[in-house]
Amino acid sequence: MDIFKQLAIIIGCLAAGEFFVWLTNVPVPSSVIGMLLLTLLLKLGVVKENSVSRLSDFLVANMGFFFVPPGVALMLYFDVIEAEFLPIVVSVFVSTIIVLVFTGWSHSLTRKILGKVNPKIHKYFKDK
Repeated sequence: MDIFKQLAIIIGCLAAGEFFVWLTNVPVPSSVIGMLLLTLLLKLGVVKENSVSRLSDFLVANMGFFFVPPGVALMLYFDVIEAEFLPIVVSVFVSTIIVLVFTGWSHSLTRKILGKVNPKIHKYFKDK
């Protein structure tokens, strides 16, 4: 498929996501809505995988290139980062610990709930 058609499909999904956010004022980034729409269209078979594969492979292969502008922009704020270094580091560590604890707790709770619903599932996980 022509690269411009692939680009049109991907940008069309992004534009649909942008329109949806504009219309509904949901607090979700339009790019995420567009990605979900593209995923839905792929799952339903409306868009075939080979319709976007060449461009998406190119974008994934060059993903690091897209992080250069934010990295360069970050250099403008070194003075702010230096001034607030301790709060930044503490918040990163505390939030990481909170996420780890909550993830472990929710996994444990899910296993208990699934074990009550279907004892075979509990036995399966217990053996692992």
